[in-house]
Amino acid sequence: MQIQVLPLPEEKMKAKFSDESQLGFGKLFTDRMFIAEWKAGQGWVDARIQPYAPFSLDPACLVLHYAQEIFEGLKAYKWQDGSIALFRPEMNARRFNHSADRMCMPEVPEELFLDGIRELVRLERDWIPSSPGTSLYIRPTMIAVEPILGVKPSDHYYFYVILSPVGAYYASGFNPVKIMVEDKYVRAVKGGTGEAKTGGNYASSLKAGLDAKKKGFDQVLWLDGLERRYIEEVGAMNMFFAYGNKVVTAPLDGTILNGITRNTVISIAEKLGFTVEERKISIDTIMADIKSGKISEAFGSGTAAVITPVGALCYKDETAGIGDRGVGTLTQKLYDTITGIQTGQIPDSFGWVNKL
Repeated sequence: MQIQVLPLPEEKMKAKFSDESQLGFGKLFTDRMFIAEWKAGQGWVDARIQPYAPFSLDPACLVLHYAQEIFEGLKAYKWQDGSIALFRPEMNARRFNHSADRMCMPEVPEELFLDGIRELVRLERDWIPSSPGTSLYIRPTMIAVEPILGVKPSDHYYFYVILSPVGAYYASGFNPVKIMVEDKYVRAVKGGTGEAKTGGNYASSLKAGLDAKKKGFDQVLWLDGLERRYIEEVGAMNMFFAYGNKVVTAPLDGTILNGITRNTVISIAEKLGFTVEERKISIDTIMADIKSGKISEAFGSGTAAVITPVGALCYKDETAGIGDRGVGTLTQKLYDTITGIQTGQIPDSFGWVNKL
């Protein structure tokens, strides 16, 4: 599909950041956005890059009442030679369409998904920061905009992409976080929408997250929704536990997100000689193995923060420190390797980098 590029009037241009160290995460947005529309009987039409602007939505549109919405997250990086790179964007396109299928939304052709992002990033390349730890965050989203009060799939959708220059996800930088294990609320059950990247999953996690922060913890580790016994994922990342030369993570059984960084971690860990086990493991076992020293380190993985070291886990008001509560050797190696590949500091032997 041909993508039309609309003019960007001078009065629509925003002031760019002057200090990359003050970027934060997700607070600043670039001059342009990509949008395409899907209409019943027509398919995808009117793909365009236009000035960044608010939508005018009917108060009855379906996304506002029945939460028919999905999104993705990926990043663009500016290399030292001035070139621009994306990291595994085709996996985001495929996961986006997996989410779309679960939420009864139309599939976005992979070519349209990728071409829209590439062209938008090319046009907005001056917004990409270049300091260590910075990047251009890319947020593809699809919403249902048909104005009707009826529980049904929409006949009209917006697929759009916005861009945000970002610094580190955590203001404190690459430091171990404290995580509270949630045993009251549940995030997802088998057969639900847990494996789809849809806003409702995140909305349902807010209460537990706020409660955890009040108690001094950074994030929440969810347990399975049936027995509240087996570990699943943290709100913004998949979770890993290292037992010497073995790494354990929860399986993809329909309740957790199929993380792209998760897949990346598994590939790199196996190449480093670690055995990776994707299996159910109970929180009681995790706590016992932390206390006995069997678990040497723990970390989370996700697009926003890449790798997050975990220094302590709290379950039923009992806190257990992991290792020396610092950044583990494997955790640091994975962070350095992934960010090194993303930024061009380490050769990409996996074929993950997509240069513009």
